[in-house]
Amino acid sequence: MFRPTGFADLAGKKVGIFGYGMEGRASAARLEAVAGSLVLVDDVPVPEGNVLLTGDGGHEALLTCDVVLKSPGIPRRRGDVLDLEHHGVAVTSALNLWMHEIDRTRVVAITGTKGKSTTTALVTFFLQSLGEHAQRLGNIGLPPYDPNVDTRSGWLIVEVSSFQCVDIDVAPRVVVVTSLGSDHLDWHGSLEEYRSDKLSLTRAPGAHLTLVPDTLAFHEILRQLGGDVQFIASDHSLLASELGLLGSHSASNVALALHVVSSLTGTPLEDVRARALAHATRFVPLRGRLTLVANERISEGSIRYVDDGLATSALPTIAALEVFDAEPVALIAGGFDRGVDYSALGAALARRAKPTLLITMGEAGKRIGAATNHADPAVHQLEATTMGDAVDRAREFLDKGGIVLLSPGAPSFDQYRNWEERSDDFTKIARERTK
Repeated sequence: MFRPTGFADLAGKKVGIFGYGMEGRASAARLEAVAGSLVLVDDVPVPEGNVLLTGDGGHEALLTCDVVLKSPGIPRRRGDVLDLEHHGVAVTSALNLWMHEIDRTRVVAITGTKGKSTTTALVTFFLQSLGEHAQRLGNIGLPPYDPNVDTRSGWLIVEVSSFQCVDIDVAPRVVVVTSLGSDHLDWHGSLEEYRSDKLSLTRAPGAHLTLVPDTLAFHEILRQLGGDVQFIASDHSLLASELGLLGSHSASNVALALHVVSSLTGTPLEDVRARALAHATRFVPLRGRLTLVANERISEGSIRYVDDGLATSALPTIAALEVFDAEPVALIAGGFDRGVDYSALGAALARRAKPTLLITMGEAGKRIGAATNHADPAVHQLEATTMGDAVDRAREFLDKGGIVLLSPGAPSFDQYRNWEERSDDFTKIARERTK
């Protein structure tokens, strides 16, 4: 079977692009002047008239291709993907081809159940604080193979999802795994497959440094990790708070980023920390990561509205609850159900000593509610059908002040196009209510 190791190998070939979202469009733009012909296929209708539907001739068209570039959202083990390879069609990803072609000594790949976006932003910021040229790419920005991205110089800091890890078969200079929980089980098939797929990036061929948190969970899976593994203890300096980052997990993300930059540049760790601290006021925390979007003064205190909309799995929602452990919280959670085990989130809600209300939305919300009820039936719960209803219920509960926390623990696809739209809706309603 022909298997390309770079975009140049696709010259004159018939190439299928399976999945025509942002990554698929970037792949098509990259290959427009390279491939002999392109076959564009998606599971759902898209505005472009030349994109075939998978179930309406699209799969058959892909079978005629020399190579298919699969977008991350399409499961690697899905029947129609396996069928392509069974018929001799090589299936890979544009990110993998880019990784083969780029100077990998300039590349850092960052993955993890939670914290990968923030850590990607931190590594980029710390490098820039040292006067280095660095770009953040991947899930946090544009695909690195997009023709509009100039990757000819500087450090390339790439956020990589578990969907993408499984298709990468060569390692960059540094791989970072920020955390490891359970997520996207509908895509991966099981918790074991999810963790194996996520960690496969650390096992990719090529000499590389693998940085992970110094926690029991990572020590227990040492045999599943590849590369030169280093365990990194959390950074307990003032840096995380000066950067505007909340929660104990932020100390771990900061530490990983400091060690990445020290390793890349040869700068002593303390010097990197000092330079980052000197520029800390320039750092802009990521939207949707424990972002204060409104503050409402009431007779007995205040209600703060916090957008943690990027928390689309249980682990970051648990971390968010820990940040506000000493305050009353009305948690808005739920959305699209992708089969995640919510027992740990239910237990975290049951452990809280301060007044807590769980407001659930969507099918995932029902499962979060059931897990919480199983852990402690005394946890107060309400169900909401709209974000406006959820915010109003939260305000009523917090009559003496506290935190209205949007930390869904689930994707947004049931009611919204993406997490940004859901966060925008929450922010708009919170600000309207607090005028």
